[in-house]
Amino acid sequence: MATDRRSRRAGAGPHERPARRAVKPRPKTHPRPDPLRFIRAHMRLAPVPTIPEIRLYMAHQGSGLWRLGEPYEDGSEPPAPYWAFPWAGGLALARHILERPETVAGHRVLDLGSGSGLVAIAAAMSGAREVTAADIDRYAVAAIGLNAAENGVTIAALGSDLTTGRAPAVDLVMTGDLFYERELAERVTAFLTRCLADGVEVLIGDPGRAYLPRSRLRLVAEYPVPDVGEAVTTAMKPSGVFALEP
Repeated sequence: MATDRRSRRAGAGPHERPARRAVKPRPKTHPRPDPLRFIRAHMRLAPVPTIPEIRLYMAHQGSGLWRLGEPYEDGSEPPAPYWAFPWAGGLALARHILERPETVAGHRVLDLGSGSGLVAIAAAMSGAREVTAADIDRYAVAAIGLNAAENGVTIAALGSDLTTGRAPAVDLVMTGDLFYERELAERVTAFLTRCLADGVEVLIGDPGRAYLPRSRLRLVAEYPVPDVGEAVTTAMKPSGVFALEP
C-alpha cells in the first residue's frame, strides 16, 4: 500500500521522528564588569556631602550603572547598585559617629547592609577596635575595600547575608536605610532583635521610611542631610539616629 507523502512530511509515519519543537533563544547576556575595575574606571572619588572628612567612590551621570542591571544567565535580577550613592540614614549615622566617637571607641562594630562602607569607615576613623562591613552585593564588597583604603582604615568586608543567622560576636550593630521594603525590614528587624537578646547594642539610621519599627525606637540624634544623589546645595531633610529597644 502506498504511503501518504503528506503524512510522512508531517511526521505521521510509524517510523518518523517527531518534529523538533522550536527552541526559544535565551536572551543575550554580557559578562558583568569586574567590580574593582568598574569602580575605579566609572565612579568618581570625592568627599561625601555633609561629611567632607570621608572620601568615597560615588556614581555620577557618566558612570553607566545600567551595565550592572542586566539579568544573570539564569534570568534572575542582580542587586540594585545602592552602594554607589550615600543614603540619608547612613549619612546621619556616620555624622553621629564622627561627632560622638565614644559611641564606637574600643568596640567591635558591624555595619549591616554597608553599601559603600560609609558608616564602617566613620567607625574605624573614630576608634572602633574592630570593624566589619557586610553586604550581599559583590560590587559593594569591592567598593568597601577601595573606600577603606582611600580613607586609611582597615575594615573586614563580608559578602554574605547575615540576617538569617545568629547574632555576631560584636558589641554594636549599626544599619542604615534598610527599611524601605516590608520583607527586608521584617528580616532585618528579627535579626536585630536577636542581637539585642545577646546583649549587642543596635543603632539605626533612617529618614523615616515606611517599614521602620517606630514603636521600638528611641531617637538619639537628628541631622539634616541631602537626599540620595542630590547635591549638598539642595534642600536638606532630617534623618534620625535611633537606638533599637526590646
